[in-house]
Amino acid sequence: MLKGANTPVPTTALRVEVGRRGGPGVPDVDASALLLVGGKVRSDGDFVFYNQPVHSSGAIRHEGKREVGGRVTDTLLVDLARVEPAVETVVLAASADGGTFGQVPELSIEVRDAARGGVVARFDSADATVETAFVLGEFYRRRGAWKFRAVGQGYGSGLEGLATDFGITVDEPQHTAPAVPPAHPVTATPPVAPPPPATPAPHATPAPPARPAPQMTAPFTPTPPAPPAAAPVRLTKVTLTKAAPTVSLAKQGGTSGALRVNLNWQVRKQFSGWGGKLGRAVATHSDLDLDLCALYELADGSKGVVQALGNAFGSLHRPPYIHLDGDDRTGAVASGENLTVNLDYKDAFRRILVFVTIYEGARSFADLHATVTLQPQHGAPVDFSLDECTVPSPVCALALITNTGGDLVVRREARYLIPEHGVSPQRTVDHAYGWGMNWTPGRK
Repeated sequence: MLKGANTPVPTTALRVEVGRRGGPGVPDVDASALLLVGGKVRSDGDFVFYNQPVHSSGAIRHEGKREVGGRVTDTLLVDLARVEPAVETVVLAASADGGTFGQVPELSIEVRDAARGGVVARFDSADATVETAFVLGEFYRRRGAWKFRAVGQGYGSGLEGLATDFGITVDEPQHTAPAVPPAHPVTATPPVAPPPPATPAPHATPAPPARPAPQMTAPFTPTPPAPPAAAPVRLTKVTLTKAAPTVSLAKQGGTSGALRVNLNWQVRKQFSGWGGKLGRAVATHSDLDLDLCALYELADGSKGVVQALGNAFGSLHRPPYIHLDGDDRTGAVASGENLTVNLDYKDAFRRILVFVTIYEGARSFADLHATVTLQPQHGAPVDFSLDECTVPSPVCALALITNTGGDLVVRREARYLIPEHGVSPQRTVDHAYGWGMNWTPGRK
């Protein structure tokens, strides 16, 4: 398509891919979508991007990146049939992280039928220079039907400028002061939660003050309190790569609260419907079951594993201070699999290795695309994609979190492992990282 051209699109599930050619010095590119009424968002919730990946209507979902053959795509799933009637336009945008779009080769947006895989529309942008954000295209209503228009409008002010132009309230980045080292060494004993406050003893309730005599005044209607203002949208993030594989959680503000570790995956071959991850349509992946797990070693020397196998789901408020939120066996859970780490007990951790195994439904990670996101309760999210799997591996080490001087440092592993004959995936990870645990068979 040429810039400004339009074409009808079906009101079905569509797969929108913002693509580029990868390589050294090429900025990362992130896809986003804005739902507009009268040219503006109704609220910050109408902005779908990496930090806010699902719209409340369920009509749009940010799926994340994948790389195949040197080409990188960031994907949005759009179901136009579920877009609310008031929404007139869905803007499809991209932002460059670490450079300008003039440094991004082969930038394109492609709209595909998610169920059948055919291309509905494609626009290749070739005239970018100093822009750091782009509106590549848009879906818009016309006489009760939806159309796609190739836009190609650039911004020099990045994702923040694009977002505020459409009415989004953006949170200003805050600089976190470095953590103050403790005055004495941390003991090996994990911290103990403070006891609940004691229940006060019963006592006499004072009589309420006397009411003033009624006055002959006009009726008074109390004004209801104003609803609390919504938190502004945070645009900051950290993407780990082979060249830059580590990040300090303290430097990103993630020093307390819950750290949510999410694994989401897609099968690249075929779309199997709404309501969850992509895929599960090919015979070998029809009942795909991936398990998110964590090996842990605490400061007191104790070791263990958090996993669905054996119902070892862990605990947040007592050792190991890690909890597996659930076991997504069917791929029907939209949020994938999640682990939660209680950063309020960060001094109790020595190291945590997050890994994933294939429980059933496939022999290896070939044809799978997975995205890992670590979302601290406070601070910027950390994400990375797994490399394409080219070996017969049923287990992958995802991230290693190490306590370094009181700070938790996250390192991208993305390491596929091949178990020896008769050796379990868990034991294989243990041997690769020197955990030294004894393993026995278990089941879910």
